[in-house]
Amino acid sequence: MIIRPALETDIAAIIDFQKKMAWETEKIRLPEDILTRGVMELFYHPERGKYYVAEAEGAVLGCLMTTYEWSDWRCGTVLWIQSVYIDQQHRGRGVYSALYDYIKKMVEEDPTLRGIRLYVDKTNTAAQKVYERLGMNGEHYATYEWMKGAY
Repeated sequence: MIIRPALETDIAAIIDFQKKMAWETEKIRLPEDILTRGVMELFYHPERGKYYVAEAEGAVLGCLMTTYEWSDWRCGTVLWIQSVYIDQQHRGRGVYSALYDYIKKMVEEDPTLRGIRLYVDKTNTAAQKVYERLGMNGEHYATYEWMKGAY
């Protein structure tokens, strides 16, 4: 398995994964046109974020996206991990751990990057256990949101 930045040839897999995640987590069917434009935006505007994929034998096994938060307290950037999806047949095999390790190594090696954050559904206890096993904690913040529209 290799971890790498996503390429435009991965867009179809990323879109498929995001549709599956929306259904699995929130029973939402995302409009294909909006989702496609949303995924493609990062390839045209990398300042907004970046996708990474896990690949083995030419197949994409999972992906995640990172976005950026400026931290005045730390005078640096915190990477947010979002849009995590591991193909069902590859779950429990270390795919997310490999993706996370890749991102963590990037942060450790870049002095302008200060840390990693993510949010997780309160009911997704399996994911929470994975994040805790990797050394993350959910002790400091609760996430609140307001979103315009249905999506």
